[in-house]
Amino acid sequence: MAGHSKWANIQHRKGRQDAVRAKLFSKLSKEITVAAKMGDPDPEKNPRLRLAVKEAKAQSMPKDNIDRAIKKAMGGDAEDYEEIRYEGYGPGGVAVIVEAMTDNRNRTASNVRSTFSKNGGNLGETGSVGFMFERKGEVVYPADAGDADTIMMAAIEAGAEDVESGEDAHYIWCADTDLNEVSNALEAALGESEATRLVWKPVTTTEMDLEGMQKLMKLIEALEDDDDVQRVTANFEASDEVMAEL
Repeated sequence: MAGHSKWANIQHRKGRQDAVRAKLFSKLSKEITVAAKMGDPDPEKNPRLRLAVKEAKAQSMPKDNIDRAIKKAMGGDAEDYEEIRYEGYGPGGVAVIVEAMTDNRNRTASNVRSTFSKNGGNLGETGSVGFMFERKGEVVYPADAGDADTIMMAAIEAGAEDVESGEDAHYIWCADTDLNEVSNALEAALGESEATRLVWKPVTTTEMDLEGMQKLMKLIEALEDDDDVQRVTANFEASDEVMAEL
């Protein structure tokens, strides 16, 4: 599981200094609009919307942007987005899941396939790598939210399944269907989380050396650069030394 949290840490570091904030806000807005359109426009009555808003706030997205995305869904002028999952292999045989939201399935499929092949990977059929992951709820707290024992006790009481505490953060996992309930209980005990979302958690991982990680990062960044792609997950494992050199 180290691969998963290390990748989250890379994203965390990258996200702080990146000039891709506008692109990130656009993707968060899309998720908020889709969630509001599918259910109630009140986040308190719509768990998916509540999580989308929470994630947007965690990424410092302005309240005006959040409100605008919800109003867009209520106004009926929102595009019809389709959620699609792509699965494939990256360099070194790493399994990659790409979650997309698109108003043009053919365009997105063509772009994703092309990005895989240009970066040493290949797109597979749906289900080709999915069995190497589990759908889970993930709640992230900063390291200073409490020591490992405090977080563990709060997680158990909240109904979570697993906790991993590292130098940078605490990662708490639960069943995907329990995320709203667990995150509310954790918030009551520990305060606002750093992130609350549904993730693909690797069940098996592939060990990567520095060269392999550099190639994999290139593929992942190229995929994330696509406006239709919401999230990319890979089941890599890499040593601290390799991660430090990236």
